[in-house]
Amino acid sequence: MIRVLLADDHLLIREALVLLLETEDGIEVAADVGRGDEAVDRALALRPDVAVLDIDMPGLDGLAAAERLSRDLPGCRLVIVTAHGRPGNLRRAMAAGVRGFLGKDAPGAQLAQVIRQVAAGARYIDPQLAADALAAEECPLTPRELDTLRAAADGAPVSRIARTLGLSEGTVRNYLSAAVTKLGVHNRHAAVSTARDLGWL
Repeated sequence: MIRVLLADDHLLIREALVLLLETEDGIEVAADVGRGDEAVDRALALRPDVAVLDIDMPGLDGLAAAERLSRDLPGCRLVIVTAHGRPGNLRRAMAAGVRGFLGKDAPGAQLAQVIRQVAAGARYIDPQLAADALAAEECPLTPRELDTLRAAADGAPVSRIARTLGLSEGTVRNYLSAAVTKLGVHNRHAAVSTARDLGWL
């Protein structure tokens, strides 16, 4: 029996996926949650075989939750299901140890098939997303510039970003300025938006 944790912040979608998976032989939904931080907590408590995570969730997004689970619960296989199949998201997912990546427009039965593949140690990447990722340009931002943009994403002032990241305010301004310049935008808010649209955040 493959024990699955399912995380999606849309209750209707989550309930539909639970019903779908419960009709599948050999798959048991051990828990379903609506937040990324809850997904990490429940997975650490229940130790499921596979965690199926949506990308856009409150608390922690699915990619951040995947990074935590990959580090703290390496025996749990990870699948991302998303409506936002951006190449940058696929790259981040792969770097986080995700074994399966598919769009929400995939047929329902395909999710069960992907769960079985991933539980058996294989990978599944949506072929169109894989092709898009190969064709997409590399992110020009350094890891520290990306960290700074992430910290700025909710409109935090430079002083709070500096405290959060353990940097000086001048260093934060330099990272934000470099990101704005590299992305060819006018301000940090546009830089955050552009980096998100490209799946780099």
